[in-house]
Amino acid sequence: MPKRVGSRRVAAAGLIVCCAACANASAQSPSTLPGVVVVGQRQPAGTPGSIDSVRADAVPARARLSVSEWLGAVPGVAAHDRQNLAQDVQLTVRGFGARSTFGVRGLQVFVDGIPATMPDGQGQVSHVPLAALARVEILRGPFSALYGNASGGVIEFSSSDPPPRADAGLHVAIGSDAMVDASSWVGGPWTANGDGGFRIDADRLELGGYREHSRARRDIAQARLLATARSGARVALTLNGFDLRADDPQGLTREQAEHSPRMASAGAIAFDTRKRARQEQAGLRVEQAFGDRNRVTLSAWSGTRTTFQMLSVPVAAQAAPGSGGGVVDLARDYNGADLRWRGDTMLGGHPASLTLGVESQQSREHRRGFENFVGAQLGVVGALRRDQRDSVASHDAYAEARWMFRTHWTATLGMRRSRVDFDSRDAYIAAGNPDDSGALRYRQTTPVAGLLYQPIEGLEVYANAGRGFETPSLSELAYRTDGGSGLNTALRPARSNSAEVGARLHRGGQSLSLAVFASRTRDELVVASNNGGRSTYANAATSDRSGWELSASGPLATRWDYAIAYSRLDARYANAFTTCRAPPCARPDTVVASGNRIPATAPRSAWAQLRWHPRAGVDWFVQGSAVGRIHADDANTSWAPGHATLDVGVERRWTVGGLSVQGFARVDNILDRRSVGSVIVNDSNGRYFEPAPGRGWTLAVSLQRAQADP
Repeated sequence: MPKRVGSRRVAAAGLIVCCAACANASAQSPSTLPGVVVVGQRQPAGTPGSIDSVRADAVPARARLSVSEWLGAVPGVAAHDRQNLAQDVQLTVRGFGARSTFGVRGLQVFVDGIPATMPDGQGQVSHVPLAALARVEILRGPFSALYGNASGGVIEFSSSDPPPRADAGLHVAIGSDAMVDASSWVGGPWTANGDGGFRIDADRLELGGYREHSRARRDIAQARLLATARSGARVALTLNGFDLRADDPQGLTREQAEHSPRMASAGAIAFDTRKRARQEQAGLRVEQAFGDRNRVTLSAWSGTRTTFQMLSVPVAAQAAPGSGGGVVDLARDYNGADLRWRGDTMLGGHPASLTLGVESQQSREHRRGFENFVGAQLGVVGALRRDQRDSVASHDAYAEARWMFRTHWTATLGMRRSRVDFDSRDAYIAAGNPDDSGALRYRQTTPVAGLLYQPIEGLEVYANAGRGFETPSLSELAYRTDGGSGLNTALRPARSNSAEVGARLHRGGQSLSLAVFASRTRDELVVASNNGGRSTYANAATSDRSGWELSASGPLATRWDYAIAYSRLDARYANAFTTCRAPPCARPDTVVASGNRIPATAPRSAWAQLRWHPRAGVDWFVQGSAVGRIHADDANTSWAPGHATLDVGVERRWTVGGLSVQGFARVDNILDRRSVGSVIVNDSNGRYFEPAPGRGWTLAVSLQRAQADP
């Protein structure tokens, strides 16, 4: 019989009870992101928390290389591009997710309603169809906890709907570092009355890479099908495919990053570090109304993802019997469903709503590890060193209620009950490597409460508080700090208490928002070590995150528009703790002092944009961004200096025959400033830094059938 390695309480199944009033007398409820119950058109207005919506076409001259192009304008969100498609963008929201050395951690991500975050909290954004992107919505603060496990923030990417008439488009872009991007789409309605339709997108990106050994190719294809059934049910089907081949240049030391930022690490060259990933998924959403006051929504999804990654784990380090080798071969299947009912009513003469729902997700992985050498030959698949099948399942139940208990006042109460179960079955048994099968169980309840006040039209003031939690992911449980085999059962889930107050104003085309927040986390999950692309994890004692965010946008003068975003974040360890700097480590050997900053978090960041429209169809723009010093390790002994960059460009639209043509030219980092784009937290060899490019350029042109005059 496989041995049971442990069971932990903390986190995952869900009962959300949220009492919040509708924002107007017609009982139309304020909307939020998909997991929080409210469906249909989602708008920031009426939400008792920090939520921003970014239209894709509001970002000029989009190179479509990374989701960071759309997230830079949102305060509280840091999207550090690694300039390395073998590793995902380093995404953080108010400091949550900062520990990520690859992929996305601590955040819930959705792409067209399909979770891009697995039930264990591990996510990715590499498959987001940037060529089809219509908008991005970002929820920050305590209300994120309504999404269950790993909800330090919520990001949803939504693709364009089918066009109202048959149409097609083509986009081609070229740029510095041998960048070539080509995409096309075709779509139209099913019938002449435009009731539903289809849109199919395909995109290929090829990069020579800013750094040595960073060549990449990425293919994304997607089909969106919308229809209305005879019963009035709205049906949406999304099919998405992704294929990536990328070399991994790895991180550099401080000296290397300053003097030779284009170089790759010696290990990356010696072992030919690289990644291959492929994903296919489908998502279905059915929304049926029953009268004017009741609505049922069913969402279901399923997908597969395979990953092959060659790491630079030294040959000598693989001599230990418990080593998992230096090659990762991972196959994952995942699926899930969410069913919810919403009813609108009157309570005490005021509009109210109640939503009840259940959600279930499963993920199954077959993880194999191989040596990354054969004899003296490095960077090839060698002997098998790991063979296990892992599964994780989450089961949540939730409810939300909203009540406008007085004119201009809306109250919200909420709770989610979550359960997350991990199981691992070890099929690789050898001398010094026993049967490491086992299981972990987590349970958690996450309540939230919010209050919204609308004293005048266009002004909203709100306050909220809530609890959140985050379990370790399967990847974080995979390796132990003592060098032994089996799950890292010493890891505990992180638990947070958060609060926020804020205000937003929309008047005369001007928008202004301000939020102040604070959060305390117990058992913060931290990177204990990172060596050759493999990370081990531990728990810190207590951490604090606090700060404020400001954003504003609107017309500045005739033909001039502006937008600004500013964030202050103080993210620190509140108590000292010890960890291991490099495995194997039977006892912690590194002391992290109280008051040290959490790595990969910037104390301040700013973004600004100025646009000029001298005449119809022409836009000039200037964008600037700045970020403060970012520490790379828990001991705060190494850091990336603060930096600022400036981008400029022009966009032009005109009609040629029956075609609508759009072209742009942009120059990024026009002052050619050297900077570090992201850091690899707690790298055991001191190779923390991933340099950002110097001056770069992009030229693009798009073709589409010209719109008919109304």
